[in-house]
Amino acid sequence: MKKLILLVSLSIGLLYSCKDTNNEALDLEKERQASIDSMKMEIEKQRIIDSMQLVNSQRAESKKEVVVVNQTAPAPAKKKWSGAAKGAVIGAGVGAVTGAAISKNKAEGAIIGGLAGAGVGAGTGAIVDESKKKE
Repeated sequence: MKKLILLVSLSIGLLYSCKDTNNEALDLEKERQASIDSMKMEIEKQRIIDSMQLVNSQRAESKKEVVVVNQTAPAPAKKKWSGAAKGAVIGAGVGAVTGAAISKNKAEGAIIGGLAGAGVGAGTGAIVDESKKKE
């Protein structure tokens, strides 16, 4: 009786384990096929994008016009800084150095001095700009 129970339980165990292996193999095959399908879709998308870029570049090349001019244009003049901008930069630098030198907390003093100096310098520069405009 013990041998019969042992034989039946081993048979059921073997059948069950073989059945799971088949299911696992099927699941693995499904995952592999899904990965392949996904890669095929990405390749197809990239192919479409590449073909569209090729068409666009061909259109751009066909629309290009060649114009040859033997005249050299003068270089555009550089825009000068306004007095307010110059004053703000100079004021910020001087204020930061002075604030760091005076304050016990060097970083805080430099920040506060820089901000105050920039404000005063910008105001002074704006006044100078207005006086130049009036002349």
